[in-house]
Amino acid sequence: MHRYLLALLLCQPGVAESADSQQDLIRQGEYLVRAAGCVSCHTDPDKPKNFLAGGRSLQTPFGVFYSPNITSDKKHGVGGWSDEDFERALRQGVSPDGSHYYPVFPYTSYTRLKLEDVKAIAAYLRNVQPVPQANREHELPWYLFRWVMLPWKWLYFQPGEFMPPVDRGEVQNRGAYLVAIGHCSECHTPRDEMGVLDPVRYLSGTKDGPEGESIPNITPHRQTGIGKWDEDDVMYFLKTGALPDGDYTGSLMAEVVDDGTRYLNESDRKAIATYLLALPPVENKLVTKKKKKKKTVKDEW
Repeated sequence: MHRYLLALLLCQPGVAESADSQQDLIRQGEYLVRAAGCVSCHTDPDKPKNFLAGGRSLQTPFGVFYSPNITSDKKHGVGGWSDEDFERALRQGVSPDGSHYYPVFPYTSYTRLKLEDVKAIAAYLRNVQPVPQANREHELPWYLFRWVMLPWKWLYFQPGEFMPPVDRGEVQNRGAYLVAIGHCSECHTPRDEMGVLDPVRYLSGTKDGPEGESIPNITPHRQTGIGKWDEDDVMYFLKTGALPDGDYTGSLMAEVVDDGTRYLNESDRKAIATYLLALPPVENKLVTKKKKKKKTVKDEW
């Protein structure tokens, strides 16, 4: 009897349209989770079946952080979060219990997310397979309490949704938005001793990247950046991890491609390429480029 009632309800136009709309929102959220680079950080590479269940260690100059569970598990994950909880976490860096997140969680970039995109991400994460995995405590210096983040945010955090400049075209602005929510600057921009990004050297690379890696310059500087690349080079790199010289990226960037940018559609990869190649070139001689011979991108590419 219940099945017949359900079928009758789904036959009603309003119910069917609502179900379709919800599925579209979930699909959009999945796309955005890939675009925002959530998968690489929130999935332990040693436990790939625990998708988005956290536990990955992140080595930083400020200590070792462990990513949290963002599956739909209601005890350990985000299954009980409201849309408002997601909005405060992603755009303000505040947890549902009111504590302040450390900026290793890149809310400093996610703050640019449009509200409708936050809701799409929330819809998707509520439908991710729940994994009952407890979160692990960070390993930090004794003085790095969460309340320290409040004055840090007051001094250095500038919240606000992405506002497209009117002097740039639609494609370039789309690329700027994707680079912002993809938090590319969090790795590719040098920081000061307080962990604050240097806007003058935006995306110019750093020798003190995550886990001690040297991160390359992705401004269009011809000697130290990607100034000799064209749009097709950038787009193909984002899809496959292949460099213009035939080599492949490795390590952390390989994960970014594998888990994120290869899922972007062609128009979004083009938008990112357009935006990056239109940036002012910034020289950075401190970054040493290292050859990566191991092909790490998945076989289908």
